[in-house]
Amino acid sequence: MASDLSSFLKDELANTLEQLLSKSTTVDSVSPLDVNSLDDSQCIEVSVKFEFSSISSTWKFYIPSLTATKFEYFMLGGMGDLKEHIDDEIADAVNEIISNVCGSLCTSVNAQGFPDVSSIKSEVLDFSIKSCSDIEDNDRTYNLDLALDGEKLPIYLSLDEIILPYLSSITGYDDSSNHEVVTAPQNASSSSSVASTQPAMSPSVSAISSLLSEDSAENLQILFNIKLKLSVRLGTKNFLLKDILRWDIGEIIELEQMVNEPLDILVNGVKIGEGEAVIVEGKFGLKIKNIGDGSTKLSQIGI
Repeated sequence: MASDLSSFLKDELANTLEQLLSKSTTVDSVSPLDVNSLDDSQCIEVSVKFEFSSISSTWKFYIPSLTATKFEYFMLGGMGDLKEHIDDEIADAVNEIISNVCGSLCTSVNAQGFPDVSSIKSEVLDFSIKSCSDIEDNDRTYNLDLALDGEKLPIYLSLDEIILPYLSSITGYDDSSNHEVVTAPQNASSSSSVASTQPAMSPSVSAISSLLSEDSAENLQILFNIKLKLSVRLGTKNFLLKDILRWDIGEIIELEQMVNEPLDILVNGVKIGEGEAVIVEGKFGLKIKNIGDGSTKLSQIGI
């Protein structure tokens, strides 16, 4: 029985890019990649090792030059000229992005409490600049079609065989005699499909919608043990990478948030309300000033 992590990969890829690049991002589709159709343009290969339970799997992300140059350009706040070719600065920026995507994926998956994917962690092994035509030709390489602020940008992902059951909605892996796919609640905007065989402990999106429509507290209890990450955003501001690299101990960073403005309350990176900081027995606390009702909060966090 293998838990399907496909929707988590797509959601965290989109969410992390949106946070880092300040651009609306979605994963429009995922399809097998015909490596023979690629030209000899540059790409950045980032190898990432994932470990959980007794599984060790290496994924290879390939970021073609069109996508890589846009990533660095938006990371710098859209300042200056868009580069035509990949250089070391772009490679470093892409490596940092993929590292953040994989870290967010692990955090999100660990919060679900899957019985077969526990304490998943990731580690970037290496990254390099290479030709797209050198990508290994196999049936485990996929094209993730991103829409970044309305512009189509591709990312290629090559997987090893051991991870295929855990990304079944992407890979199409199906071995009903040995594996049963477990899916967790998905974001309503996710384009991934839901496996047809699901145990009662992990309901499908349609099942969750049915539970919510019945407005039954007893039925909703099936969702109550889902772990979500709460965070509070003090403020944000875009900086150039060169400025960040110059920061040192004692540096004062001015944010855009005014001192009298409410703080954003985030659940799994999604804003659900506003509040103000308070002190509770010597610790920071949060006093909620503005937040929706139960059904509104469920909708905001994608349940």
